[in-house]
Amino acid sequence: MGTQLSAQTFRKMLKDIFELQMPFHQLIGLEIPCYENNKIELKIAMKPELVGNIMHGILHGGVTASLLDVAGGMIVFSDVLENMEDLSEEAVTKRLQNLGTIDLRIDYLRPGRGKEFTATATVIRTGNKVAVARMELHNEQGDHIAFGTGTYMVG
Repeated sequence: MGTQLSAQTFRKMLKDIFELQMPFHQLIGLEIPCYENNKIELKIAMKPELVGNIMHGILHGGVTASLLDVAGGMIVFSDVLENMEDLSEEAVTKRLQNLGTIDLRIDYLRPGRGKEFTATATVIRTGNKVAVARMELHNEQGDHIAFGTGTYMVG
């Protein structure tokens, strides 16, 4: 076993990777104001490049799905971290390399109108190999834009 770090330290590292190093996330302006055990919040501000329907100026459905997918993946990985006995960088990196979306279901409840969108997620179940999360997307007025269920490979 290598040097042990805390789950909180790994969440901070993962937040920085997702926020600062992933080109797509930079393109859409993804910010992660909250990433804790059992709590995640992703935000994006609306901008012309994110419009999916030019007639109505609403958020692209693919951006909605991406936000929900990232929120789900990050929250289940946080749960994985909390349950790992070996929190060495090597062990966590190995688990992170296995993280991937198996299935993603998105229900679009209303058009993505707004100035800012916030995605949140909760863990439904985490096993040794597979985890399931429920995600929601709201605009700055609290309108429920979409929700999703994601199944993720975690082991």
